[in-house]
Amino acid sequence: MDRRRFLLAAAAAPFALREAPAAFAAAAPLAFVTADTEAHVAVVDLPAGTVRRRIETKPGPRSIERVGGVAVVAHTAVGAVSVLEGYEVRHALEGFEEPRYTAAARDGRHAFVTDSGRVELATVDVLRGEVVARLKLRLWPRHLSLSRDGRTLWVGLGTASPELAVVDVRDPRRPYLRGAVRPPFAAHDVGFAPSGRVWVTAGETPAIAVYDRGRVLTLTADAAPQHVTFLDGRAFVTSGDDGTLRVYEERTARLLRTTRVPVGSYNVQFAAGRVLTPSLNAGTLCVFDANGSERERVHVSASSHDACLARG
Repeated sequence: MDRRRFLLAAAAAPFALREAPAAFAAAAPLAFVTADTEAHVAVVDLPAGTVRRRIETKPGPRSIERVGGVAVVAHTAVGAVSVLEGYEVRHALEGFEEPRYTAAARDGRHAFVTDSGRVELATVDVLRGEVVARLKLRLWPRHLSLSRDGRTLWVGLGTASPELAVVDVRDPRRPYLRGAVRPPFAAHDVGFAPSGRVWVTAGETPAIAVYDRGRVLTLTADAAPQHVTFLDGRAFVTSGDDGTLRVYEERTARLLRTTRVPVGSYNVQFAAGRVLTPSLNAGTLCVFDANGSERERVHVSASSHDACLARG
């Protein structure tokens, strides 16, 4: 994004680009949305469906994840990780090669960040803004999900991974590799549902695998790669290539409905009782209720890669 245009946009916003924590803690739920080609994170008012302000960041903000009271941003192309607190970049961490995605530890202080360039899982202390552990993995770690008890991470090893690494993270500063899971297809995304079941989506085939207490159920899906999140007893699965959002009853894996979304809507996340899916192609953020009905569609930027809750 041109710096002059960025500053003009910030000046036109109803609030200053940076404001006190007390102001940040009030009012309607907000989402952070990465503008990956314009070097900023947009702050979207979810009920109103409007962009409130834009936070300037390092180039290429790709993924973003809520971790305790902050948000962690991975800048894959420049090998950096940012920590946002309120509407400011509190920490900017170097020493990564290709940071991809983040999962929050249950303590709210540590974040697990995959680095496909270094083929590692890094633990970041988000309060101090430093890497406190690194674990070497196989292939190229990307998507990851934490078990409901906070003890285990499943980590996908590439866009179409023959296996998922199982990492013990009971002590976030001392993660260790426990083993691997081999899904019935090359995996892409992974998500632990509140029920404890694990949903694994495919990187190359129209399929989903659901792990339930030793059993594996394989479902038909739309075009790969798919991504998954959960809200109110439902699983939401996107296909960015087909431009669809599938809504399943999570307990039975029964398909409830399929909704159209802009092509390029890959990543999907729950936030404040809503489901969010940004589009790389359209630069939109689509907001859905727990039934899969679209409530808002906001144009955020030229390209939007990921979103998370800014505050509730």
